Amino acid sequence: MSHVVLLYHIVWRTKKSEWTITEEYEKELYAFIHGYCRNKGATMIRIGGMPDHIHLLTTIRPDISVSEFMQVMKTESSKWLKTQREHFPYFNGWGNGYAAFTYAERDKEMIRHYIMKQKEHHHSTSFRSEYDTMLREWGLDPKDDKFFADDEDE
Repeated sequence: MSHVVLLYHIVWRTKKSEWTITEEYEKELYAFIHGYCRNKGATMIRIGGMPDHIHLLTTIRPDISVSEFMQVMKTESSKWLKTQREHFPYFNGWGNGYAAFTYAERDKEMIRHYIMKQKEHHHSTSFRSEYDTMLREWGLDPKDDKFFADDEDE
């Protein structure tokens, strides 16, 4: 028998990083994403974010690629959000791509806590600055990254 545990910290943003996830109703969106994770056999450990982006700490089954998981999740949650116009009136879709970072089990509590404190964290740090710091921690150059590329050419 094989045992595989893949722990991911995944970040994605709203289209053009617009502030369209209303704080008053974000828990409903998070519940929808939790249901999606459960249906895919993934374990959602923590979710949180801001009106313009979401952080998800999750395990994903090894027979599902991260790209497939995120493509379907973004598509399905976008459809759901558009049926909830009274709560998310300005939501126009998700931005291009996502960022996924793998972590060891020993890092789980640190990342869970980090996601839990997103609103506090963003009192002093912009999402762009936060994202660039994450890239640098992984040895990546933010100048080469397309995460914040203009969404106009979709």
